[in-house]
Amino acid sequence: MSQANPAIRVSELRKRFRTTQALDGVSLDIQQGEFFGLLGPNGAGKTTLISILAGLTRADSGRAAVMGCDVVRDYRQARRALGVVPQELVYDPFFNVRETLRIQSGYFGLRHNDGWIDEIMHHLDLTRHADKNTQSLSGGMKRRLLVAQALVHKPPVIVLDEPTAGVDVDLRRSLWEFISRLNREGHTILLTTHYLEEAEALCGRIAMLKSGRIVALDATRNLLQLTNEHCAQLRLDAETVPAAWQGRLQRDADGCWRVNFGDYAELETLLADLRGAGVRVLEMHLQEPDLEDVFTDIMKRT
Repeated sequence: MSQANPAIRVSELRKRFRTTQALDGVSLDIQQGEFFGLLGPNGAGKTTLISILAGLTRADSGRAAVMGCDVVRDYRQARRALGVVPQELVYDPFFNVRETLRIQSGYFGLRHNDGWIDEIMHHLDLTRHADKNTQSLSGGMKRRLLVAQALVHKPPVIVLDEPTAGVDVDLRRSLWEFISRLNREGHTILLTTHYLEEAEALCGRIAMLKSGRIVALDATRNLLQLTNEHCAQLRLDAETVPAAWQGRLQRDADGCWRVNFGDYAELETLLADLRGAGVRVLEMHLQEPDLEDVFTDIMKRT
């Protein structure tokens, strides 16, 4: 596993399920130590790509490697290098939390791993549930256990497939603190999420998938510059606006007016027209475009 190898490399991956082309020539390199986001609507191919990396699905064509190890030819090394937190809540109802993590360690030939298991349980707030049967855990605790299982063999590459779907705020906060710490220590993180604010805050680079193809791939800060759509919210001391703006300004239920604009010169023109009509601006808030705006725009355009 050379440092020269990307953490994840996929080349021209294709996968078809009957009439659905799940992946259609996806190529992607994720470098070691990156916090990388993989975004897309439902059915875009994200989970199929992850399943191929994890060895759960065989690609029709193309290649995939984890830390330089081909997921087909060198599957043992590739799987040892990867820890996956799946979307679905999967657990064995016959064991408690600690036993589950010890068994998971055994899958990778790890003995005397209790020190790391204790540390994982501590960071994921599982310590007080260590002796509980997994079937008795709440949904949030089962999600924490899935994360712990993915980390138990200290994989250099961690894949999080919708890890915070339907979980409470405390878990989200503690999970991201722990995962961010692992990333700072050198672990590569691949995240899929529908919470785009998470991806914007955490990911240095992002790829967007649609219909099995990559339609955008860049640093997060560069993606945020792809749209120049801004929004201004104004509270005015009048019930009407100048005629030239009646088609542009939309009124909210709370009485505020909203306008979308691409250039700040447009906003200056609006303010000048309001002054000219004797309308005072009582309050104004500017909203910069976020990743959700960019994502929506790219999905529409492609």
